[in-house]
Amino acid sequence: MKSYFGGHSIGAWVGVGITVIGLAVAPSALDFFGQAFYLDLLTRVLILAIAVAGLNLIVGYGGMVSLGHAAYIGIGAYSVGIPAYYEIHNGFLHLGIALAGGAIFALITGALCLRTRGLYFILMSLAFSQMLYFTLVSIEKYGADDGLVIYQRSQFGALDLENPHTLYYVVLVALLAVLFLMHRAIHARFGRVIVAAKYNDARMQALGYAVRRYQLVCYVLSGMICALAGFFLGNFTHYISPEMSDWTRSAELLFMLVVGGVGVLFAPLVGSATFLGLEEILSAATVHWHLPFGALLIGVVLAGGKGGLHHLVRDIGRKIFSRR
Repeated sequence: MKSYFGGHSIGAWVGVGITVIGLAVAPSALDFFGQAFYLDLLTRVLILAIAVAGLNLIVGYGGMVSLGHAAYIGIGAYSVGIPAYYEIHNGFLHLGIALAGGAIFALITGALCLRTRGLYFILMSLAFSQMLYFTLVSIEKYGADDGLVIYQRSQFGALDLENPHTLYYVVLVALLAVLFLMHRAIHARFGRVIVAAKYNDARMQALGYAVRRYQLVCYVLSGMICALAGFFLGNFTHYISPEMSDWTRSAELLFMLVVGGVGVLFAPLVGSATFLGLEEILSAATVHWHLPFGALLIGVVLAGGKGGLHHLVRDIGRKIFSRR
């Protein structure tokens, strides 16, 4: 599947269709085989895929590398946890606070970060994320370092998020909606300006485009998508803590994106599934799982380049079919 504006091969769309169908029937299949535990793993994969999709919007398409996007996950999670602390469980309110909080934080910090480029942009995004992290650590009322337990998930009327299957399907629909809207946005004028500015900022400004405004809108949308993931993560874990917004979590999101393929629409799902899948398999096999885990991920990145698994699988497929 092409990263930006090219046509998509039939094989790519068939693969996407099979994946979506597989995800749709996964809960029933796992129940049939008595493997309900893996539903939690799949739900976590989908939640993190939403967050990585938000990061992909600015990194893969906009060329704005952020090392602070876990901050928006923290904002989304605390938008559930803090109202729940006061026994307010209205899901529409939680979701509204999460999206608005993510948008406001992204608008303020993005306006400042976009005054810089390259390494300075990365460091500023990291600094703002750590500011939020230490702010959350300092609030004793909401658990500080220990975090806060959420005893009841967000309520959406007849939609029962306490049911693991319901939560899974809501997250799946949200992920597909995010990817669809990103696909539409990137192929619209907005996306073309964002991608063109990634390669030649000065030329786009010379053509009369308000590049900074486009990039700021892109940054805000990215923050809102990550805040949506945080909203789901808070509900899923029944727990929130400042650790959700730590820079190490931002690094993990960035690594998932690189593994899946930077600038590839479905890279977030591939990257998060690969990352969490390897982590689960290796941690069950040995207590010293971190070394092979890191080596395998580095191998994927080196073999696939910035296209990650997407380019690696594509290149292997081309070699196989070219020999026939």
